[in-house]
Amino acid sequence: MPRRTIIPFGPQHPVLPEPIHIDISVRDEKVVEAIPSFGFIHRGLELLVDKKDFNDMTFIAERICGICSFIHGQGYVQGIEEIMNIEIPGRAKYLRVIWAELSRIHSHLLWLGLAADAAGFESLFMHCWRIREKILDIFEETTGGRVIFGVCKVGGTRKDVDNDTLKRIVQVLKTVESDYREIAKVFAEDYSVKHRFSNVGVLSKDDAYKLGAVGPVLRASGIAQDTRKLGYAAYGDLSFEPIVETTCDCHARGMVRVREVYQSIDLIEQAVGKIPEGPVDVKVTGFPKGEFFSRLEQPRGEVIYYIKGNGTKHLDRYRVRTPTFSNVAPLVKMLEGCDFADVPVIILCIDPCISCAER
Repeated sequence: MPRRTIIPFGPQHPVLPEPIHIDISVRDEKVVEAIPSFGFIHRGLELLVDKKDFNDMTFIAERICGICSFIHGQGYVQGIEEIMNIEIPGRAKYLRVIWAELSRIHSHLLWLGLAADAAGFESLFMHCWRIREKILDIFEETTGGRVIFGVCKVGGTRKDVDNDTLKRIVQVLKTVESDYREIAKVFAEDYSVKHRFSNVGVLSKDDAYKLGAVGPVLRASGIAQDTRKLGYAAYGDLSFEPIVETTCDCHARGMVRVREVYQSIDLIEQAVGKIPEGPVDVKVTGFPKGEFFSRLEQPRGEVIYYIKGNGTKHLDRYRVRTPTFSNVAPLVKMLEGCDFADVPVIILCIDPCISCAER
């Protein structure tokens, strides 16, 4: 029997936007075992609850990740609001949905660009990011930022968006959707893309469930689970169903993300049509005392925030379980038995966000 060879993958690799190290044990050209290592960019953000006011921690939460920063802030403030029994205005709930879905669109477009680059489609990569710029322009107009937004706060939102601007955003998204259909067709039908991603990194439905996969990784294995169906913010007033694929491979994960962009555009249109008039925040007094698990659906999957307050301005505990962390065990399973040449594609297909996972 051929001997095993250990090949280090990362922390610097063209397919990795952030550093992660995986020891790949191979026999000939087949992967026998994969052992991931984290810790290259750990920042100790959870420990800052000892030093920062619970309101200021909203800004720290947003800085866990630059791609899904709004949803990190939203998850944190939702936990605080539950502990303090704060009911936020209806308009704030809808604004949170609109900004969260814009975050999902720009995150998926970013990933699709990286996937195109990994497959050798440089022009397709540029088209994905060209369309994504229109989403970032909307963020800049409505929040003032393109990466960190700072509009989520305990008690609602810091800014309002007038109805005329919201209607104009819907029109912009119709243009985005028209442009997006051209590149989505490439991901869905192009022979080269399908050949590179199909039957690669197969994760069965049972393995996805048992190993705790979340987000597009879980739904691409045929499990219709989406935390937005819990109805947090204004999702309970909107009509949608989880996007599911059944081929369980890298191409299926990509197609879940492709179809979720259309879904997010539809959800924003629904939210703009139903958003009520009124204030966007309420006055908050007192300090959080108690504990709560807050669950949301990030672009990469379910994220959990555990928050424990002691009745002072500083929290006792702030713990985040991110979707990338949840998808590491399924990733290791996908890598076992694959061709060594497919390792970069399989790692990319979980849309790894290492800054989220390490905090």
